[in-house]
Amino acid sequence: MGGRSGPAASNAVIGLTFDTGALIALERRGQRISQAYRTAVEIGARVTVPTPVLVEWWRGRTDTRELLLRGVRVEPLDSELAKLAGEAIRAIAGATSVDAVVMASAARRGDVVYTSDPGDLLRFVPFFPGVRVLSA
Repeated sequence: MGGRSGPAASNAVIGLTFDTGALIALERRGQRISQAYRTAVEIGARVTVPTPVLVEWWRGRTDTRELLLRGVRVEPLDSELAKLAGEAIRAIAGATSVDAVVMASAARRGDVVYTSDPGDLLRFVPFFPGVRVLSA
């Protein structure tokens, strides 16, 4: 296993990373993801959306999408994140690049991942053991 995980400090507020399904659920005002987002904002936790997720989710400007984007940190895909995701793809049969980037992104910070399809992302937990995956 080559994955990395864990927040930099043990007393740090755990952040959230959203995949495409989580953004869609938030856009549709899903109860679980909306509550998770509100709680994160209230406690000052960072909500991160990796750039490839933005590519999958964005299908044109709407007021709702613009509002959602203002409330999250869009994380650029740098070379280190791309390499870590690539290693995960090699280790996980049938893995997709966007899912690998989501999990690698969360692992770098020790975030919890919200997704509409936990089964896809749970396959990465052996590679990124410190990442919790929750249903949006």
